Amino acid sequence: MPTTELTRTSPQKQPRSLRPSDSMAGLLAKIILLGLVDAFAVYVLTVLFLQEKWTVLVLAAGVTLLINWIYLRRGGLPAKYLAPGVFFLLIFQVFVMIFSGYVAFTNYGDGHNSTKEDAISAIQLAAQQRVPDSPAYRVTIVEQDGEFHFLTTDPDGGISIGSAEEPLEEASDAVTDGTGKATELEGYRTLQFNEVLANQADILALTIPFSDDPDDGTLKTSDGSTAYVYSPTLEYDEAADTFTDTETGTVYADSGKGTFVSEDGNELSTGWKIDVGFANFTKAFSDENIRGPLLQVTLWTFTFALVSVLSTFALGLFLANAFNLPNLRGKRIYRVLMILPYAFPAFLAGLVWSGLLNPEFGYVNNTFFGGANIPWLTDPLLAKISVLLVNLWLGFPYMFLVCTGALQSLPEDVNEAAKLDGATPWKLFTSIKLPLLLVSVAPLLIASFAFNFNNFNIIYMLTDGGPRLSDTTVNVGATDILITMVYEVAFGSGVGRDYGLASALSIVIFFIVAAISILSFRQTKALEEIH
Repeated sequence: MPTTELTRTSPQKQPRSLRPSDSMAGLLAKIILLGLVDAFAVYVLTVLFLQEKWTVLVLAAGVTLLINWIYLRRGGLPAKYLAPGVFFLLIFQVFVMIFSGYVAFTNYGDGHNSTKEDAISAIQLAAQQRVPDSPAYRVTIVEQDGEFHFLTTDPDGGISIGSAEEPLEEASDAVTDGTGKATELEGYRTLQFNEVLANQADILALTIPFSDDPDDGTLKTSDGSTAYVYSPTLEYDEAADTFTDTETGTVYADSGKGTFVSEDGNELSTGWKIDVGFANFTKAFSDENIRGPLLQVTLWTFTFALVSVLSTFALGLFLANAFNLPNLRGKRIYRVLMILPYAFPAFLAGLVWSGLLNPEFGYVNNTFFGGANIPWLTDPLLAKISVLLVNLWLGFPYMFLVCTGALQSLPEDVNEAAKLDGATPWKLFTSIKLPLLLVSVAPLLIASFAFNFNNFNIIYMLTDGGPRLSDTTVNVGATDILITMVYEVAFGSGVGRDYGLASALSIVIFFIVAAISILSFRQTKALEEIH
């Protein structure tokens, strides 16, 4: 009797990646992470809205929506992996480059860091003089959210509260003492006498406006207990767009360059940010105070980068070749010792060597030169030699590792054939090993040149760019390279911070390094024929 064979398919084991528990866990993780991102985005959007930054607000909202769309939709797995990297690339690389390019075409810097309206208010607040026979306002210093306020009592008994950012406003619910002086106010903490003394500098610097109009005057205190009325000595005429000195009658007009200037050329210190076109680039190459030091720094930058690459490569290759002998005992230990300087952070090594090379109590002078006062870091020539030697100590382990790997990858049969043909060790090295070595090492040498061209750490930590050049007002030294000069222009303690000029110099550095890298990589194509 025929039988019908019934086959039962047992349920297959579901792949781990598709298990409901794992899918639910992944979904919960996605919801939590997106919730955190969206919460932060809402906070940022709220701040941008309150500050009326409409362009940035629209961009931030668009990015937030895009992130939610990428991670909430089905599929699109590559985009989910790429999105974080692309986002941070745009923020920390592309945006920085675009903003630096924008700043290079402005006068952004000390005294030119805001709008014209802010500059006018700042000028009026700065040009304050005590009103003769000013009434005395009794003051109690109070604090809220880390900001100091004046709790004032005027001669008629009126009580007001105000800060440097908020004009005085009535505070009728303040607590007063037996003399009628306001001493406490709900929501504010009254400072004790010792706290007033500890914060004396900040309190004496406070300027409390009576209203949003600076012409109405301000209150300032010299002892933390009594304040007097101050009025601006410069009056602003909105119709004529000029400032007039109330004492001398001097008129300051808009110069068109982001400042107010009088007819005799005197300029008010506070200005505003404007677009200046290529003025910063022109200034870098036409201003005598900048052009001379810039030329010296540029020549030294090329010298420093080139000598650093050649010296580290030569020493690294020599040691790699020496420790590559097959019969050398203990070469692993030697190799470990050779790469120890590579384990030191560059900024830390710079600080250590600056102490070792100190002319008065440095270990080098006291131990190897009998306590001689050799100015390793204060003489222009010796400082440059010191920088090159310390950079050699820091850089040769990298070249040692690279050359060791490259030498071990060379085909041994080529060496054997050359030896059979009677090639000497020197001929074998220069005619066979070195050309083959450069095929793989040349791109790394180009990258090393670009790195040393902008090697900020060793210069800043070892010599701080010093010793200073005496023939210029720019805060530039004999060992400064272009990137440290840019830092001094932007953040140094010289004649003033000039972010526009610093950004322009940064763009110049970018094009120099890019041009050298492109030309160098083109030249390395000739090495491919050797390979």
